[in-house]
Amino acid sequence: MLIERAPKLYRNLYRGSHWRFNKDKKVVYLTFDDGPIPEITPWVLDLLDKYNIKATFFCVGDNVRKFPEIYRMVQDRGHTVGNHTFHHVQGLNIPTESYLADVKEAGKLIKSKLFRPPHGHMRLPQFYALRKQYKVIMWDVVTRDYSRLKTAGQVFEIVKKYTRNGSIIVFHDSIKSGDRMKASLPQSIEWLLEQGYSFELIEE
Repeated sequence: MLIERAPKLYRNLYRGSHWRFNKDKKVVYLTFDDGPIPEITPWVLDLLDKYNIKATFFCVGDNVRKFPEIYRMVQDRGHTVGNHTFHHVQGLNIPTESYLADVKEAGKLIKSKLFRPPHGHMRLPQFYALRKQYKVIMWDVVTRDYSRLKTAGQVFEIVKKYTRNGSIIVFHDSIKSGDRMKASLPQSIEWLLEQGYSFELIEE
């Protein structure tokens, strides 16, 4: 519970960030972290096309540098993108100045006003500085598709248990999520549609 959905006390630390939208509407916001990479991201894009779903991809700057054609593919398919730092650094582990510099470096390639901190952690001075420039997007449901301790079935159960109106749901288009994400994402989309949810983009 503390991972899948952050407690209210933790959310209150980052006042002004976004954990959930449109609580009165049966909508969800599908997001993907850590790409783009050729092994995973095109597969995700093809699946989203199949269901005519648009999502938001929080991209690592170094991956955008290495795979610009995949990054363009995300945008060309009508999805939005956000900054996820250049080196996928966790703010708690480095000084504020270094963290902000890493975000700025990613911003040279990722032209977006959306930002999500890797691992959902950052020092408060980092957050205060970034919220002046970015719309900081957190989450309402982390699927934990990245965890080797989870099966694809358990990832799917997390989606079923925690999703509610306005949920921002996090999957990962990364090697570490791999087969768990590929197995659980189609199941999750089908279930969400069966429950009457529609999918919306996170706008800048």
